[in-house]
Amino acid sequence: MPRLSAENTITAKEIIGRYPRPKSALIPLLHLAQEQDGYVAEDAMAHIAELIGVTPAEVLGTCSFYEMFKREPVGEYLVNVCTNIACLLVGGAELLEHIEGRLGIKSGSTTTDGTFTVEDVECIAACTEAPCLQVNYRYFYKVTPDDADALLDDLRHGRRAHEVPKHGVLARTRQQIPGDRRAGNAVPGEAGEPVWLRSAASSEVSS
Repeated sequence: MPRLSAENTITAKEIIGRYPRPKSALIPLLHLAQEQDGYVAEDAMAHIAELIGVTPAEVLGTCSFYEMFKREPVGEYLVNVCTNIACLLVGGAELLEHIEGRLGIKSGSTTTDGTFTVEDVECIAACTEAPCLQVNYRYFYKVTPDDADALLDDLRHGRRAHEVPKHGVLARTRQQIPGDRRAGNAVPGEAGEPVWLRSAASSEVSS
């Protein structure tokens, strides 16, 4: 199972440098691992533990708490179909059944080619747009069976790559913080006034 790549290790250290305490970077680093492999591998969690100075069990405890972190491989496209009350009343269950039939799998399964994983999920907070679903956590609203067929076909043939990246990619643009604006690792309360606070105070004085 993969650890973070050399390139992502450099990115991880930059992310860690944004926080006063290294372990505060745990969730962003889990996202980085999932972006790399499409899921969070055990070796990646062990590597993250080394980088931030905690035990692998602590990393696993956080990873296993959040539904968005997958600890086993999933398809390139994770299709979450809402069947909670608002969606249920206007065809959410039928939409899920249609997608299962179209892909030849049941909820919780992945197609043999590794392209799609389907999940039956609770409310995804788009009740006014029911029935709705997400693909890799990108929303699609008021989805009909025909809409679902077109969406799955587009995804399979790469026609939605501009709006739905592969599973694990949360954002196409990575946050960048200039070196002089980072918190820097230090015990809170023992490092003096943060540089960003000094900068803000100086600006107020000069104005």
